[in-house]
Amino acid sequence: MATWADLDRSRPDIAAKGRELLYEQGVGIGFLATIRRDGGPRVHPISPVFARTSLFGLIIPSPKLNDLRRDGRYALNSETFPPPRHDHALYLTGTAAEVADPVTWNQVAAQFLTERGLEVLWPGFEDQVLFEFEIERCLLTLTAAEDGLPAGHTLWVAGEALEMAEALRGDRRGRSGEVAFDGVAPLRWSGPASPYAANKSGPVAASSR
Repeated sequence: MATWADLDRSRPDIAAKGRELLYEQGVGIGFLATIRRDGGPRVHPISPVFARTSLFGLIIPSPKLNDLRRDGRYALNSETFPPPRHDHALYLTGTAAEVADPVTWNQVAAQFLTERGLEVLWPGFEDQVLFEFEIERCLLTLTAAEDGLPAGHTLWVAGEALEMAEALRGDRRGRSGEVAFDGVAPLRWSGPASPYAANKSGPVAASSR
């Protein structure tokens, strides 16, 4: 598992574009999926916060909080975008780790308020519990090539990059596109068109959500 800082060190281009998508409206906006007690999905809007080079979420007392305390696995997706950026998206999966340090809580809370031009906590704000979103996979999707990143999917996988890249070097049959892994240059290959490339104008990375 990695932190946002690890992603930023490894692929600052993906981190910068991902942060831009999460902060499209000037504050963090996304959708957080957690796992209910019965194993089903639960999805709620959330305002993620970047602070201290990490990605955090302040979670109110709620079924969502209970989910994360019982099973920290999560998925976080940026908001959707209208044309011509209709395919733009940042998708993260990993584990949300509860942060008990009051200094970090205060720093994240201060950042949350600053982003909204506020100075005073509203009643009940202090009841929120702080989590850091640790990252296992980061999938960045772009409608068209932008800022040096290709159209389609670019996948970053924490911890498995070298092993996965080596496997892909030996399996180039029937796919075309680009996949980016931690510490490894993007892999390119040629072959029959990938289903990911349908109706796309640029290179598309093979990936799986």
